[in-house]
Amino acid sequence: MAVASGDLTRSGDLRITELTAGDWPLFERLLGPNGLQGGCWCAWYRMSSRQYRETGPDEHKAHVRDEVRAGKPLGLLGILDDEPVAWVAVSPRLDNPRLATSRVAALPDDDPTDVWSVTCFYVHRRARGQGIAAAMLRAATRHAFDRGARVVEGYPVDGSKKRPAGELYHGTIEMFSAAGFDLTARRDTVRALMRISAR
Repeated sequence: MAVASGDLTRSGDLRITELTAGDWPLFERLLGPNGLQGGCWCAWYRMSSRQYRETGPDEHKAHVRDEVRAGKPLGLLGILDDEPVAWVAVSPRLDNPRLATSRVAALPDDDPTDVWSVTCFYVHRRARGQGIAAAMLRAATRHAFDRGARVVEGYPVDGSKKRPAGELYHGTIEMFSAAGFDLTARRDTVRALMRISAR
């Protein structure tokens, strides 16, 4: 899977590829030695609340690595000029047990089967401000539909007010709207459930 650099403000092409066991070293390099957000390693949604709470960064990393080795879909890497610069977590909703108890992600009255979730974005500081997160969202949506998703959903924040970068890892309502997602429910003054259906 590859995306041209049409939305980027610098030269070079953004190559977007599914995370596989062979690409694990790139994922490690992008997230750094601490795995972001206090050692999350993008395991927050992949583990139950209790399981996550009772383990630490090493176990979070091992859990995600084991799932990648097992061939489970977890997300996409963005590579620019041969360096990993971005990540988007996109996978079947049912593979993310924490969503089942999330107030923000509470389901409409339908079957979660064939629903995929976009739960997290990360763009390295050296590559921000170039439209990369938006490109990652579009690629994640196509990827999910190509893998059989009936619906793709996300849980973005309201980006109309300036927020610290650490609060933007869900993406913004504005970015999801520009990618064709519809506002399904406004959960509070900050977060929303947004969805797009297969055409």
